[in-house]
Amino acid sequence: MPAKIAVLAKQVIDPEMPMAAFQIDSNAKRVVTPPNIPPVVNGFDENAVEAALQIKDSQDVSVTVISSGSSFALDVMKKPLSMGADELVLLQDDAFDNSVDSFQTAQLLASAIRKLGGFDLIICGRQASDWDNAQVPLGVAELLGLSCVALGKKVELKDDRVVVERLIPDGYEVVEASLPALVTVSNELGQPRYPTLRGIMAATRKRPTIWSASDLELDGGEMEPRLTLHDLFVPVSNAECEIIEGDDEVDAGRRLALRLREENFF
Repeated sequence: MPAKIAVLAKQVIDPEMPMAAFQIDSNAKRVVTPPNIPPVVNGFDENAVEAALQIKDSQDVSVTVISSGSSFALDVMKKPLSMGADELVLLQDDAFDNSVDSFQTAQLLASAIRKLGGFDLIICGRQASDWDNAQVPLGVAELLGLSCVALGKKVELKDDRVVVERLIPDGYEVVEASLPALVTVSNELGQPRYPTLRGIMAATRKRPTIWSASDLELDGGEMEPRLTLHDLFVPVSNAECEIIEGDDEVDAGRRLALRLREENFF
């Protein structure tokens, strides 16, 4: 029986968009999605898709991509299918809009994984480019009782184990974990493959599985937010720069020291 791999992916606002297009709705405490700039699949999650597909290139495995949100751009979320993933499951409901609450998102994804019968290996990006919390994968592993190996740059399946080359500050270490397990990967894994024309055509014909809150049979306690967002704003910078000049380097240094003393820096 082929191994089952799940990839957790998130739709995010394009991090490469111009700063002029970035806006916050202060009343709703949320980032406004630019109307003329389409969202993208989180970059680290594309690395996770690539990690799963590298395993699929050499072994008989199935790859299912799972994502949670209040609304999706299907052309965007079908990109993993066009890269070579087999199935796409979207958890879509207005109640799933609290994307800042990592625990709630982890609850949703863990519930979907249970509903799908579990997986031998779950691969995630190290963090999302919108909030950069890096908490959801760890929460999913905890809720499902799985071993978690973080910051992988290479992932392999060997019998009933996953072998991961895990990044550390001065290189990498090789870690093994029994299956089922969860692994997060970083961009050091390598550039995600480009979708092929055949893959794009195949993805066009595939219909994603879409589940709402009722499909996941979640009770009120599981949907209760654990995090309250009190304010969201773009910080205002009032930094000023003063150029200290002198007749030569010694004079400029002396003038700088006097100026710093005036400001009580020493």
